[in-house]
Amino acid sequence: MLRPSDNVSVYLYTVPVDMRKSINGLSLLVEQEMDLPPMSEALFVFCNRARDKIKLLCWERNGFIVWYKRLEKQRFKWPEWQEGEPLTLTVSELNRLLDGFDLWNNKPHERLFFHSVG
Repeated sequence: MLRPSDNVSVYLYTVPVDMRKSINGLSLLVEQEMDLPPMSEALFVFCNRARDKIKLLCWERNGFIVWYKRLEKQRFKWPEWQEGEPLTLTVSELNRLLDGFDLWNNKPHERLFFHSVG
């Protein structure tokens, strides 16, 4: 399975995408809708309306790569649709998303800050 290195930027496009789009259509979404350079060292993540298909687009040295995953029964946990700014994920969060975890409803423990121990 594809597991990118930890130093890659990951951008999530939250609006549903027609999965018939391939490299040209997805790279135009990155450039025009996300306002990001599609040939940067980043992964761009897209999902369809039914949330059972995901495509990842990335540029590698001299050409684009498209990675496609289709679920047979489940659905990807996806944030509410937002026009405008893409969501930024860590590579760890992307891997959890691809594994089926809900990143937006399963919150970690609240972070605590103390001034002293006593």
